Amino acid sequence: MWGLESPQAMKLLEAAFPVDSQLLMVLPRAGASVRNPDVRLPILRSDVDGYYLEMRVEADVQDESEFAVIRRVPLENLTEEELVELKTEYAKLDWTACVQKGVSNGLERVQDRRIQRMFMALMTFLNPRQISIVLYLYKLAAQQQNGGTVTFRSNDLLESLGYTRTKDGGFASKLRSQLNRDLVALHRTELVLAQSFKKMNQNRSAKVAIKSILRIKDYEVDNAPRDFDITKAADYTYELADSYTISLEFFDGSRNGDCVLFSNQFDITQRLGSNAKCDYKTKLLIYLASRMKWDSLTDGQFISVSKQYLFKNLDLFGSNSSRNNQIFWRTVDELKEDGYLLGAQELSGKSRISTIQFQIDSTKLKCK
Repeated sequence: MWGLESPQAMKLLEAAFPVDSQLLMVLPRAGASVRNPDVRLPILRSDVDGYYLEMRVEADVQDESEFAVIRRVPLENLTEEELVELKTEYAKLDWTACVQKGVSNGLERVQDRRIQRMFMALMTFLNPRQISIVLYLYKLAAQQQNGGTVTFRSNDLLESLGYTRTKDGGFASKLRSQLNRDLVALHRTELVLAQSFKKMNQNRSAKVAIKSILRIKDYEVDNAPRDFDITKAADYTYELADSYTISLEFFDGSRNGDCVLFSNQFDITQRLGSNAKCDYKTKLLIYLASRMKWDSLTDGQFISVSKQYLFKNLDLFGSNSSRNNQIFWRTVDELKEDGYLLGAQELSGKSRISTIQFQIDSTKLKCK
């Protein structure tokens, strides 16, 4: 196995981009879906600083990677009337339907578009499409070499996501609106977690960190001046700015070398007609990247993960174990075809708890 100073390693560095280790360790928990048994019902909470709409992902004491994290949206400058309306709409939220039938079904009775979109953003936070956007921005950060600040054109990102242009050369309003809502959700949803979350089981008094995945610093609208506001667009309309400048809030590791290297060939193309929640390939790849930092690779390439935790983080729930297994091994095959995995095998453990051993291709995915 070659070291980071070898010619092979230097070649990999030129063909790869770094992603902050702490971010990768956080992503699977911060993006846990409503179906995850560790996720709790959204609540409306207040403190001396104001009101928050927040969801908690509980810790699992059996695995240090299953730590507690809160994702929350600060509700700034709420009037009494707006607070009453929010509480009224909150009462219409059907959590059981969200879990069993999908978030859209659980929000059918919420009439206010702004509040409905806010709930939707919080409950689908860090879905695979949004994670793909984040990785695209880290790749740009490596190219632009401006620290954690990145400037990009919206159409370039939409094209990289694999969307088809309309006859006039643009993109459908639905896709443009979706991108702005994704960016605003990543901007204004805060994560509350232990500063040293990897050691928090041993250190109960760990300091609390509050961070967003990214912050929108600036945006521009081409040609004709428009009364455009990214937050209002995310809440009410179907608009998108033409370019954005953002700051990546988890970037220290990319700066100081505590990161995972992703191949520059990383594909963020979205499957046509497919819901982002069904992108198991991105879910599994990110979960494996996170485990590469939580655990130690054996012989530099092998990592073993409980099948129970794999299925939980892939959203493979329900009683149809045959279907779950088919989806899982099909996803493994896709990562093998893309070159991220050299192989994978199931190992039986104590109490019939299975473990999956993965062989990572270090030319595509590597801890630094």
